[in-house]
Amino acid sequence: MTPQADVAELAGRLTKAVADRTAVPRLTDDHPELDLATAYRVQAELRAAAGPVVGWKLGVTSRAKQVQVGVDAPVYGFLPGTAALDPGEPLDTAQHIQPRCEPEIVFVLGRDLAGPHVSAADVLGASSGVAVGIEVLDSRYAGYDFTMADVVADNTSASRFVVGTPVPPAGIDLRLVGVVLEKNGEVVATASGAASLGHPAAATAWLVRQLAAEGEGLRAGQIVLSGGLTAATPVSAGDVVVASIDRLGSVELGCRQEERTTSCR
Repeated sequence: MTPQADVAELAGRLTKAVADRTAVPRLTDDHPELDLATAYRVQAELRAAAGPVVGWKLGVTSRAKQVQVGVDAPVYGFLPGTAALDPGEPLDTAQHIQPRCEPEIVFVLGRDLAGPHVSAADVLGASSGVAVGIEVLDSRYAGYDFTMADVVADNTSASRFVVGTPVPPAGIDLRLVGVVLEKNGEVVATASGAASLGHPAAATAWLVRQLAAEGEGLRAGQIVLSGGLTAATPVSAGDVVVASIDRLGSVELGCRQEERTTSCR
């Protein structure tokens, strides 16, 4: 296992990549022994420096994708408050390396939820609302070329996100809702809610059980991005991306490049 001193150093590489907006080689190129447990320790180093966490995100929630990359479960990352975009706020592409957007079903927690036996029904019962969201991915590795350990260490490529207006989950079968991702007025991908582990609430329940093993859980007011429902589409300045989900509505994200060096928030 990678020693603790190296964990901090690896986290520093990723932090520098974000600051420099420059992709870096995979961590596993230098540390082929890097495993998922150690990668989550690298992620924890990043979380400790990121400020208040407003939620969590899931990755590799598609069964087909799991088979493709040789894993049998999703992965997860954290969402710092600084990553949130307000509806209508543009994405400043100059602040990113290689941004891509994907549609998400977002759970808004109405009460705390924790424990090793949480079910999809428990997630729905604890959620005050569900919403359509767009997650902006931005891998710190060139060309999105990484192993599962690399991407976990890199906080599952998390960057920014925008969430639409939540609606009550009662009466909505989130497995069956249709999902459409558009870029510049053209449909680039479609899916259903079942693309996330068969049911996005099941994916979120898996997250809660994983957090329970670390002595953590979801807190009232936090959100969960329950997994990308389509392939992520690359974006650049001038693009407009719209995610629409039946019964949940739509959310739009415009992209522009601002000539400045400070954060776009």
